[in-house]
Amino acid sequence: MQDLDLEKIKVEAKGEIENAGDLAGLVLIGKKYLDKDGVLGEFFKSLGKLSKEERAEAGVKANEIKQYLAAVFEAKSGELEAKNIEQSGQNFFDTTLPGVAPAVGHLHPFTLIEREIGEIFSGMGFEIAESREIETEWYNFDALNVPKDHPARDEFDTLFMEGGLCLRPHTSPGQVRYMENHQPPLRIIVPGRCFRRDAVDASHMPNFYQVEGLMVDKGISVANFKAVIDEFFRRFFGGAADSKKAGGGGNIRLRPSFFPFTEPSFEVDLRCVNCSGSGCSACKGTGWMEVMGAGMVHPAVLKNSGVDPSRWQGFAFGIGMDRLAMIKHKINDIRLFYGGNQRFLNQF
Repeated sequence: MQDLDLEKIKVEAKGEIENAGDLAGLVLIGKKYLDKDGVLGEFFKSLGKLSKEERAEAGVKANEIKQYLAAVFEAKSGELEAKNIEQSGQNFFDTTLPGVAPAVGHLHPFTLIEREIGEIFSGMGFEIAESREIETEWYNFDALNVPKDHPARDEFDTLFMEGGLCLRPHTSPGQVRYMENHQPPLRIIVPGRCFRRDAVDASHMPNFYQVEGLMVDKGISVANFKAVIDEFFRRFFGGAADSKKAGGGGNIRLRPSFFPFTEPSFEVDLRCVNCSGSGCSACKGTGWMEVMGAGMVHPAVLKNSGVDPSRWQGFAFGIGMDRLAMIKHKINDIRLFYGGNQRFLNQF
């Protein structure tokens, strides 16, 4: 009786599978016969009523039929899929098509600017030095000849922490630390992140990036500084900052200023890279753009760093990398660089 039931199931299931007209109908037939709650599933459940010998024999045969019907099912499924492909004229996977490459990110424009600056100064013999972002008041101010009553040391300007520490408002402490551990002559730049209590607007952020430079040797003068910085801007901005294209009048100009850590001190203006000095909205019609502060290192700073000011002289300068990025890419709002807008950042 069991043999007859199995043979009947085999014949009926095989016929229905082979006569299926589409994949949806085939799936229903497969569930009818091959699922655990299907016809064969119910047959397996009924084996418990048989004797041990009959149960073993019927179970083996039922498994053989289930495997046979599964093979018939797979063959019919492949046949119907091929038919669908032929009728639609499409192939699910064309091995001749090129692969789809995943989207690849890239470095932030500030990182790219920092690396470019590093490459230019490295080409002029400068070493890239790194320093800490959390500093003591000594390295942030005292060693740099900044007096106790200077406005920069007020809590309205500097972010102070517990234990006499503060977030560095400039990368100058890195220069002092370097001189403490290295003897002149030396040439370094110190790039990095700085912090100040600035209100957020189109040109200010409490977090910003700066690169400072230092050159100490015998007989160093302002002329050496001008030569180095003029060459830097020529390479960084390309032809737009070429003094020859600027009418031969020079690429930079120095204006007298005051910084506690340099003497003499001066502000450095760059001939406008947009109009070559003729005057435009970017330079407010002056033909010049203010880009950095600089000067000859104050003897007190050299002394505080363990360098004999009677034997060695040098110059130092500080440039805002954010500012350079804005000028180079003609961006009028610094907040765009910090906003995380992918459409903006993917331009660089």
